[in-house]
Amino acid sequence: MHNDDHRLFSARRLVLFEMGAFLVFICFIWVSELVDFPHRFLGAAPSPVNWRESLFETLMILPLALVVVSFTRKVLERMRYLEGLLRVCSHCRKVADKEGQWQELEDFIQKRSDARFTHGLCPTCAMKLYPEVFGKEGAGEEKEAA
Repeated sequence: MHNDDHRLFSARRLVLFEMGAFLVFICFIWVSELVDFPHRFLGAAPSPVNWRESLFETLMILPLALVVVSFTRKVLERMRYLEGLLRVCSHCRKVADKEGQWQELEDFIQKRSDARFTHGLCPTCAMKLYPEVFGKEGAGEEKEAA
């Protein structure tokens, strides 16, 4: 199964599982009302069937279920993944997309996620590029501490 198809299948399965869980919860409310679980299993005083209470509880759960399921669907639709192997040029670090088009690593990732980039220098590169500023290893830390 292709990665995109697999993700779509997993997202649908998650939404169906969520809807099923709410349905099980609603069924439990009605079965509990008919069977009187507190009386049978907890020794509580028997209570008469009160279908209005179960209906009220169901009507309170349904809007919550609709909100949760729709929110889950929206989040899953918005999610973007960076998975698999990326073909990266060993010289310029550009990335090839599925169509074979080469683009900057930052552009590639930004188009497929909500990630944003800022640039800096790691200590090793800072020392290689600007030895007069960072000097020997640890000199940058001493300057910051001073």
